[in-house]
Amino acid sequence: MEEIRICGRDEIPDGGARIVEIGRLEIGVIRHKDTFYAYRNLCPHQGGPACEGVRMAGVVDLVEADGSYHGQQFDEGDMHIVCPWHGYEYHLETGVNVCDAKLKLRKFEVKEKGGDIYVCI
Repeated sequence: MEEIRICGRDEIPDGGARIVEIGRLEIGVIRHKDTFYAYRNLCPHQGGPACEGVRMAGVVDLVEADGSYHGQQFDEGDMHIVCPWHGYEYHLETGVNVCDAKLKLRKFEVKEKGGDIYVCI
């Protein structure tokens, strides 16, 4: 496995992303709460640039045990990557689609060394 230097850790602000080309591979490196994630910038739905979409907290329904509905709220602990083409959402931590676990973004390992961010390909 080859480690490719992407940038210095401070070059991607919290909540930000950087899209890089490594050969014919386009990878999005996303920083969230001081953790870095890397995915192939290709939505498995129809090939859109998934990592270029917004990141937003997942939405959960508030339903009581008796079935009564009390609205919705954001779950800040479950951030999503939203593909800008058709709105397909993927869990930031895993790259798995929110509605269909068979759809996954290709994930890459991220390493930090000496203040720099590396992606393992």
